[in-house]
Amino acid sequence: MSTKSSQIGIRATHMRGGTSKGVFFALDDLPVAAREPGNVRDALMLRVTGSPDPYGKQIDGMGGATSSTSKVVIVGPSTRDDCDVDYLFGAVAIESPVVDWSGNCGNLTSAVGPFAIERGLVKAPSDGIATVRIWQANIQKKIVAHVPMRGGEVLETGDFELDGVTFPAAEIKLEFLDPGADEDGEGGSMFPSGRMIDVIDVPGIGVVEATLINAGNPTIFVDAATLGLKGAELQPEFNSDAALLARCEAIRAHATVAMGLAKTAAEATEKRPHTPKLAFVASPTEYVASSGKQIRPEDMSLSARILSMGKLHHAMTGTGAVAIAVAAAIPGTLVSRVLGGGRHDEIRFGHPSGTMTVGANASESDGTWTVNTALMSRSARRLMEGQVFVPFDASLAN
Repeated sequence: MSTKSSQIGIRATHMRGGTSKGVFFALDDLPVAAREPGNVRDALMLRVTGSPDPYGKQIDGMGGATSSTSKVVIVGPSTRDDCDVDYLFGAVAIESPVVDWSGNCGNLTSAVGPFAIERGLVKAPSDGIATVRIWQANIQKKIVAHVPMRGGEVLETGDFELDGVTFPAAEIKLEFLDPGADEDGEGGSMFPSGRMIDVIDVPGIGVVEATLINAGNPTIFVDAATLGLKGAELQPEFNSDAALLARCEAIRAHATVAMGLAKTAAEATEKRPHTPKLAFVASPTEYVASSGKQIRPEDMSLSARILSMGKLHHAMTGTGAVAIAVAAAIPGTLVSRVLGGGRHDEIRFGHPSGTMTVGANASESDGTWTVNTALMSRSARRLMEGQVFVPFDASLAN
């Protein structure tokens, strides 16, 4: 860390992971006062990204004014014997002074392994595949990343194409181990109510059927028809519809209470904007993706959309993909119902930017379902490395 004028410089890496971007820090590079959770760390991350910004642009920071680009990551040596690194993710609100540490970012998970290798936190082979065991500290889960190596460096370029990302890159395979929540975890078990489908009474909207699931991140699945939608929606029209966004947030907030993750709907909206996420699914339908590519019903098993930080996501969150995979693999969920019932170990779903394939390994014993692994492929790339500068504060200079 260095000081210049009235700012401090902190070593950081700006990375793309999947369809997201974020500012990555090694734990030891943070000012001492920001190495522990609390107000100092939150204030620093807000200033790094340029929040809160009443203009909604994050011009004075590294954030990109969307839920996919207003993100921070902290990586350090693992405190566990069975993992290599601990990974902490923060979703930074754009217009309010909130850093939500409640959930994971599945997309940025793909960049954790490459970052850890490049920063010397993990030993990797000169060539081949490096296996990086990641402890996701937000949700207390283990993730294994398989990172390609060449000539002693992470292989970042390649021909793996990911809808929602313009350029191809090297494929990184991710294994989300035991992605369903534990009984003693936040929000309780994988299905907090013990039911595959719940009925929630939302004031001003009425009765809503939903699958409430803790997998990847806490997620709420509803049928697109419940919102008066078809499952073919894209960002421009969706995010400009204030009444629709308010309706979605009302459902999300009351479902958050039903999951035991907030005491009131108001608390869910104010203090927990990142999770749980609201997703809606529909039978395969034809639409034109945001890139202009024609997506046909035969290209998918179902159509899916997810909201992130109050707006429709431009593609699909990584943890949303995990939740879809898990819900598809378990009969009786709303996702399974839209798929025609039964279990589906691998599916391909449509999203605003294209399509994506995911899978989950589920098993049932005495009426209880467990999921051992959820699988998906992403890619990641360093965009910029150096120092991020923030206005000097004596509390950060230690």
